[in-house]
Amino acid sequence: MSFFQSLQKPGTAVSFKAKPLQIRREAAAKPPSRKQPADPNTLSSFQKSTTSASSERKRKRHEPVPNGTYRVESHVVRRRARAIQASVLSSDESDSEIEKTKSIPGGRIGSEEQSSYDPLRDLTAPRKLSLGGDDTFPMVHAADITLLEKTKKFMPAFLEVRNNAELLLQYPSSWQQERYPLLKPQVANDDFDPLEDIVQVMHTVIENFLPNKLRLDFDDESTGYPQRLCRALKRKSEPEVRAVINEWNQALLDIRDEGIIVQHLNESRGLSPRLVERILIQTYTRTVSPKVQSLRDYENGTDNVYGELLPKFISQILREDTKIKSNHVFVDLGSGVGNVVLQAALEVGCESWGCEMMKNACDLADLQAREFQARCRLWGLSIGKIRLEKGDFLQHSAISTVLKRADVILVNNQAFTPALNEGLRGLFLDLKEGAQIVSLKSFVPAGHKITLRNIDSMCNVLDVKEKTYFSGCVSWTNAPGSYYLTTKDSRRLKAFLNQEQFQKNRPFSMRG
Repeated sequence: MSFFQSLQKPGTAVSFKAKPLQIRREAAAKPPSRKQPADPNTLSSFQKSTTSASSERKRKRHEPVPNGTYRVESHVVRRRARAIQASVLSSDESDSEIEKTKSIPGGRIGSEEQSSYDPLRDLTAPRKLSLGGDDTFPMVHAADITLLEKTKKFMPAFLEVRNNAELLLQYPSSWQQERYPLLKPQVANDDFDPLEDIVQVMHTVIENFLPNKLRLDFDDESTGYPQRLCRALKRKSEPEVRAVINEWNQALLDIRDEGIIVQHLNESRGLSPRLVERILIQTYTRTVSPKVQSLRDYENGTDNVYGELLPKFISQILREDTKIKSNHVFVDLGSGVGNVVLQAALEVGCESWGCEMMKNACDLADLQAREFQARCRLWGLSIGKIRLEKGDFLQHSAISTVLKRADVILVNNQAFTPALNEGLRGLFLDLKEGAQIVSLKSFVPAGHKITLRNIDSMCNVLDVKEKTYFSGCVSWTNAPGSYYLTTKDSRRLKAFLNQEQFQKNRPFSMRG
């Protein structure tokens, strides 16, 4: 099933409004008008061939494109919105309206287009995006999904094409290509669509791996690769589809071999949430979706109730709330199928830990972790160290150890019992000063004050801020709600103790 869609409560719905894909603005000078020919002496060999091919395609194209029929940007955003309902990739508001709603309950989180900057982060390992690279590694290809999901759910995308017909798609790395079947779902908008996945991969590569000048060529409304592919799919022309994919593969290999992709990533120093979500979607649909029904076996009224914090919410927590960086340690207590652990390892590049006790969730988490690491190799991206532990985090020795050096701890304790939340407070005793805890229920009672009677309470060293998450942030509801950012801070307790000591040392006549 589509990403996290199966975890949504029946009857909830998210409104989407398609809008053109946005390109990150850079500080560089405004590129010259496309109507003005560029100086041939300043172009690389790939740019010369691309410009020549683009001109040739324009010359040969006689049929005008019907207005509105092939608006790929809107088309892709609509499909992406269906694939990640709860993440709310599209927004009904303009950029200025988004900024205004950041502090308004029920509004939306700010623009996901901005990537966080981390000067310590190395996005790629040199060999992944270098010349050569004939190595292969285990991964779930798109062609494998159609077998896992039973072929009766899919049908040939083109007439007179056999069911096992495939094509290969090049990613930014120097590793293997991915096998895609020439199939489509029997039911429109249902589950995984292999050819639509290709279109989305193209857009993601163009947005995140190419500098502005090449981005304009690759994403041109008339001659861009995703646009031409969509037109070929609309015409149901298998030869055209194969031709576009082959051209794409060669073009991507050419610019990779020239070092353009590595240079661009080194200059960006950050990953956009849109890229992170695409990799998470691919991982989830290839591992968890076929077995997602097992997550419904949790028992209500116990600590074993399953629910997800969705990617957009996690980006808000990582980038804006905690400002975690690649040299930090992240721990997710009750990590489920590992979505958040994987997202932190990719989006931030930090050491990322998770602990889960339910067997079915642990099994899916292991599947996801293996596929996720393969996907990141395919995209040519480095990630932080991932560690998924099994068992009760209150009694797990490895978790107790890592918590002593953890910088950010996430606890989705929405459905935890009071006894478990109390046990967690004890677990936090060994946290280092400044460690941050993100939770859906506060670990400090409302109105708590330090007194001599509660001087030994863990609550005295926890500084809590209540925050609001907006619609589309959690899997169990589309309504906004509260979450809590708690920092271990002993200064208030020390000030209280100093004041008490001062009172004791004052002459009796001077005491208040």
